[in-house]
Amino acid sequence: MRSYLIKIWNVFDPVYYHMTRLTYPVMKEKEKNNVFRVRLTRYKGKNVTLSDGTHIKKNDLLVKVHLHNVRLLSELQNIDNDVRRGIIIHQLVKQSLPGVADYICKHRRCKEIKGIIGITMLSKGIKRLGFEAHSIEHPLYKWLKNTALIPIYVLSLSKPSIESIKKCPDPKYLFMSKDKLIDRYQQDTKTSV
Repeated sequence: MRSYLIKIWNVFDPVYYHMTRLTYPVMKEKEKNNVFRVRLTRYKGKNVTLSDGTHIKKNDLLVKVHLHNVRLLSELQNIDNDVRRGIIIHQLVKQSLPGVADYICKHRRCKEIKGIIGITMLSKGIKRLGFEAHSIEHPLYKWLKNTALIPIYVLSLSKPSIESIKKCPDPKYLFMSKDKLIDRYQQDTKTSV
C-alpha cells in the first residue's frame, strides 16, 4: 500500500512543484542531491526573536524550505527502523543546507532575506542542525498544516498504527537566521554577503 501511494504521489509531485513556485537550491551541477526545494516567502506569523538576536517580524522576507518528501520516502522505503530513518534524514538535511546557504548568498535579494523557515512535525535533532522550533499560534493555520502533514508523517513511519497517529506531534515552525546558516554551512562564498 505504501509503495502504491508513493507512486501516485510521484505522479502528482511535478504539479505541486509548479503550483507552489518551488525551485531547487542548486547552484552547481554537483549539488543535485539537495533534499530541499525552496521559495521566497513573506512571514505571516507572530514576531519571533531567535537565539542569535535576529528578529523575525510580519512581512520579513524568508526562504521557505520544503523537504522533497516523496523523494525521501522513496529512498527510505526499504528501511524498517525509525531510528535509522531519522539518522538518514538528519544526514541528508545536513548535506543539503550548504546548498541553501549558497542559494541565499547568490540571490539578488540576499541583503533583504532574514533567514530560512520550514514547517515540520519531526523536530527531533533540529537544534544540532542549527534550527529553532517555535509553535504555530494561529489555530486555523495550525489545523491546516496538521491536516497536510499527517499523511506524510504516517508514511514516514516504518510501522504506522492508529496509536502512532494519535501521538502525532503538532507541527512547528523551524527557523534559522541567515547569519547562522551562512556561518555554519557556507563553504566558498562567505565573502559575497
